[in-house]
Amino acid sequence: MSGVQTITSYGRAAGSARVRVFDWLDHTGVEADSYTYLGRATNSVKALMREPLRIPRVEAELRELVKSVSKKTVLLSRQASPFSNGRVEEDLLTHAGRSVYDFDDALMHTPTSSRERIWSKRRVWSRSVAAADIVIAGNDYLAAEAAHYSNNVLVIPSCVEPKTYTQKVEYEIAKDPVAVWLGSPSTEQYLQSIAGPLLSMNKAKGLRLLVISAGQATLGPLDDMIDRKNWSNLAFQNDLVGADFGIMPLDDTPWSRGKCAYKLLQYAAAGLPIVGSPVGVNDLVLRQADGFSASTLRDWEESIEALINEPAGRRALRGRNGRCAVETNYSFAAWAPVWHEAMGLASA
Repeated sequence: MSGVQTITSYGRAAGSARVRVFDWLDHTGVEADSYTYLGRATNSVKALMREPLRIPRVEAELRELVKSVSKKTVLLSRQASPFSNGRVEEDLLTHAGRSVYDFDDALMHTPTSSRERIWSKRRVWSRSVAAADIVIAGNDYLAAEAAHYSNNVLVIPSCVEPKTYTQKVEYEIAKDPVAVWLGSPSTEQYLQSIAGPLLSMNKAKGLRLLVISAGQATLGPLDDMIDRKNWSNLAFQNDLVGADFGIMPLDDTPWSRGKCAYKLLQYAAAGLPIVGSPVGVNDLVLRQADGFSASTLRDWEESIEALINEPAGRRALRGRNGRCAVETNYSFAAWAPVWHEAMGLASA
């Protein structure tokens, strides 16, 4: 039995749980007892209804877990149960020997929905932040929100392991330049917000868009310029380096400002030049990684065109600068001492 207990609502296949919890365990070699709700990548209604008979049993297991954490360090990511208003999370954190609550999205600004009105992520978040001994936020914006409920908040960004990324070495652009977008079906909507500039560059420069995701939903007029690949932990890095640059459009909302720029960090770790919306921490990453910042549709079109027209040597320099920024500011090695201290563990 380990002295560390991790609790996540999703399994390793979910990006947030993997990046914020399981990758840290892998990097540090810390042994932990890990609890996930159903071990799935999503707790959507459709996913939950595939195993309705397991849900009462899993809920009972969570309540039993409260009784076994009094001598443990508990690391709770986001929430423990999709059927919660914060009570079970509060109990787990207050009964732990040391409690750490970690979050990387603006859960306090969760969009309103019928599900949110019944089982509120906003209430889970506020009760968890108030109950935890230490709160880890993914960026300064999230930390400032958490500081309203806790006096012990620190920032650890979402980190990448640069050495595991295949690095781009060829920066000459072929006949048709390729932009890449990496994400999930729920965030593909952001691509539609820059459909005009993408289509314009497709017409003028032959631009193609590689979408690495798990979805197959239509993106309307963009479909004709899109090439899709299903995300795979083993293959996506090679897919990245086959592109000429990475993009991350966002709208400027309270929810989006909480994003942790993970797509930009992955592109930069692979040595790709980057273009993104300067929303939230994206703005800082774009400046650190020598990227193009695009606030308006005109900015997007001009930034993409400028990047395509640049000499290959300048694109290569952007790639090297981005990789260096990730190694210095967003790698697990850079933040390991802070993570160890937050967890109350000796740092190697």
